[in-house]
Amino acid sequence: VQLQASGGGLVQAGDSLRLSCAASERTFSAYVMGWFRQAPGKEREFVSAITWRGANTYYADSVKGRFSISRDNTKNMVYLQMNSLKPEDTAVYYCARKRVASNSYVSAGLYDYWGQGTLVTVSS
Repeated sequence: VQLQASGGGLVQAGDSLRLSCAASERTFSAYVMGWFRQAPGKEREFVSAITWRGANTYYADSVKGRFSISRDNTKNMVYLQMNSLKPEDTAVYYCARKRVASNSYVSAGLYDYWGQGTLVTVSS
């Protein structure tokens, strides 16, 4: 399984970006997918997750109302639309496949395959 994240870049506060994650797996649609981020000197943190059909989405409080996760199972793609970006959103963003079936989504240990990360830098 390979996950390829893209779409990061340097933007100003208040701008928008859309991250994409392409999955190589044919059974992609069977898995919950998530986005995490890791800022310099900080631990990796949960950002958002989406269930296999996209019926349910979950967000960290810090991004709720500004970020939106979606998926296109016909294309094996997951997206993270990020609006009203803030300097504190600066981080490397990773997409990941959730391995463990549970009602919890925020722990990185529940995810088995990870993309290589894409850097988002938000200047003030």
